[in-house]
Amino acid sequence: MKGLERRSYNFEVRAKETEKGSIIEGLAIVYDKVSDIGYFDEKIEKGALDETDLKDVRFLVNHDEKRIPLARSRRNNKNSTMQLKLVDEGLKVIVNLDTENNSEAKSLYSAVKRGDLSGMSFMFSVSEENEKWENIESEHPMRIIKKVDTLVEVSAVTFPAYPDTTINIRSELDSSKQALDNAIQKNNKIKEQRRKTEVEKLRFNFFEKLGGK
Repeated sequence: MKGLERRSYNFEVRAKETEKGSIIEGLAIVYDKVSDIGYFDEKIEKGALDETDLKDVRFLVNHDEKRIPLARSRRNNKNSTMQLKLVDEGLKVIVNLDTENNSEAKSLYSAVKRGDLSGMSFMFSVSEENEKWENIESEHPMRIIKKVDTLVEVSAVTFPAYPDTTINIRSELDSSKQALDNAIQKNNKIKEQRRKTEVEKLRFNFFEKLGGK
């Protein structure tokens, strides 16, 4: 399995009061949406989350791992403070915030309700066999994610659409570049192996012809 990657997008996030408390919900992952990651375009295929490991997913703000998670999904059971639902569009998250006892949760709920915060981000891993690259030798290839192996975190983020403004998002671009570098390296190895195989075929044919004379 390769390293963890992050993706940030500007999604519709809603805040509402229910009988269960203060809830924020939105789509954290959207299927079949082509996104420009910077070094390449990327699309997560519909159904890519059907077999994803969702046994322990935390909900943070701006990927700040030094702060206490505001919610958590443990094996996505009904007692978890974050529910993960697979829908036709992708992955929907429903977060139950403890606004009475947690000031950060209260601030986040207010920011979402006022429309001051509208971004969500997720941290995931994808193995090489579960991704497909198109036009890998072009200046801007396409990466198709066929299956997400693991989802470890969902975050509410302040700057989802401006990748140059935060260290978190710059690290996201770095992980994306690494994914592309790995794919190019793999493609080069395949090309080199094909070249060697072709050379061996030519040598075999050459000596076979010599032997037949």
